[in-house]
Parts: sequence; structure tokens; C-alpha cells
Amino acid sequence: MRGSTVFTIGELARRTGLPVKTIRFYSDEGLLPPTDRTPSGYRLYDTAALARLELVKTLRELGIGLSDVDGALAGTTTVPALAARHVEALDEQIRRLRLRRSVLRAVAKRESELDEVKLMNKLASMSDEERRALLDEFWAEVSSGLEVDPDLYEWMRSAKPDLPDDPSPEQLEAWIELAELVRDKDFRALIRGMSEGNARRRAEGEDLSPPDEDKRNQWAEWADRAHAHLEAGLDPASPEGRELADEIANGSATPGQEPGDPAFRRELADKIASGSDPRAERYWQLLATINGWPPVPTRQPAMDWFIGALRASAN
Repeated sequence: MRGSTVFTIGELARRTGLPVKTIRFYSDEGLLPPTDRTPSGYRLYDTAALARLELVKTLRELGIGLSDVDGALAGTTTVPALAARHVEALDEQIRRLRLRRSVLRAVAKRESELDEVKLMNKLASMSDEERRALLDEFWAEVSSGLEVDPDLYEWMRSAKPDLPDDPSPEQLEAWIELAELVRDKDFRALIRGMSEGNARRRAEGEDLSPPDEDKRNQWAEWADRAHAHLEAGLDPASPEGRELADEIANGSATPGQEPGDPAFRRELADKIASGSDPRAERYWQLLATINGWPPVPTRQPAMDWFIGALRASAN
């Protein structure tokens, strides 16, 4: 070693900023074998050992464990392979930390008690697969054994909650509320009842396919007008209510149905009411918040108003 540059542990500590105790530990673990020893038995290290120590320091600062560091130094794995594996692990840790942050923000906002905090944390910690499985199980239960319209129900089943890695408190609260909603027995009974009605009408030959864009726009326009009349304080039995009821009846009647028939109007009002419930609407509002879709405005008061207009026009 004469003529070569060598360093004591103390000199390595000054050059790397690592404590002597840490360097000695690395050396004892075999990560930094001494190059030579002094006559008194003190360990000495050459420039290659210094470079090795710098690599150990860097990998440890990046959170890589001693066994993985040893593998990289021994050549049984590569630094890029280690980095890729640890990036995946860090991504998962970051995701969980962000969820915890959102849970805590939601807890603070809602002033939650202990039991609710436990439930919120459990629901927030679900994986994407677990969230989707919860909704799959919900739709399976509410339509099991029923000959419901396959296209309509497949469309409804396809809408899944996709909570982002860094959800806002609003998104997290929306997911928790949605999870509580689909687990609620009364809500399941409500949607089961709607499904039974769907199966019955389908068996009677009614066309239950999802409305096209023009029809959806037409119903939205009727709902907007009903909302405006409601805001203006008009009664569903008013002339404006009668006018709107006439348009809804004329636009909803199929061949063979008489739009002016009071029985048809009462039946139409009952059908709209059977598929109209604030909790069902809330389901889609929550999904929109979770997934970052455009907000779903509440139309329930307007629906109630023109259901009342249809019934009033049948008297």
C-alpha cells in the first residue's frame, strides 16, 4: 500500500460527512471491507473504498435497504433495477400518505367522532379494485334474478369510482358517502324496487333502452322550465303547469297511447316518480365528484313539480 492514498475511518468521515460509528457499522457488515490495516490494527481504506462508501451513502439516503445495497455492490442486482423497484414502493407510500392527509382533512372538516374516523379510514384505504368490487356487488344484488334491460344496466354498472392518487377532501368525502350509500339496506331496497319495475315493464314489451341525446336534451329542457316555474312560485296546477304537462305527455306517448287520456297521464306520472328519488340522484352526483366529471345538478324538485303538473292535468 506504500505510495497509495489511504484513509482512516476518521478521514472517511470528514470527507463524506458520515459519522465514524456509521462507517464502522458498514465495514462490520461487509459493505466496506478495509483495504489494509495499520500495525496497530486500525482499518485503512483506499480511494476505491471511498467511492464505494459514497455509493453506499447515496443509496441509503434514497431509502434503499442494506441487503439491496449489498446486492448492488456485489453485482447480483443493478442500481437501475433497484431504483425501479424502489420507485414503485415510494409511489405506493406517497399514495397512502396522500390518502391519510385527505382523511385527516375530511375528519377536521366534518368534526368526525372516533367511530366515523375508523370507517372513513377503512373506506379511504380501499384499492381501486376493492372500490369497483363494492359497486359490482351492489348492482349484482339489486338486479339478481331479474330480466332487466341489459343495455341500461350494463351502462349503469360501467360507471365506476376512480379516486385519484391525490384526492381532494371533497372527492374523498364523496367516496365515503357513496360507499355508505351502496351499503345501506334501505337504498338497496329502493334500487331493487326500481329494478323490479324495469323488469316488469320490459316483460310487457316497453322499450327501455337509454334515451338518445335529443331525448335527454328534451327532458333537461322540461326540467329547467319546471325549475323556473318552481322558483317563480307557480303551482303545478297553474296554466304554465298544464302547458308543460301537455308537452311532456305528447313527447312521451308512443303509438297507440293517447296523450290527453287522464289514465295515461297518471300512469306516466307514476312511472316517472318510481324512477325518481333524491338518493338515486345523489348516487350519480357523488360519482361525478369522485371521477372529476361535470357536476350533476339536482333536478329532484323540478321532477316533483312536473310530476305534480302531470297529475293535476289528469283531473
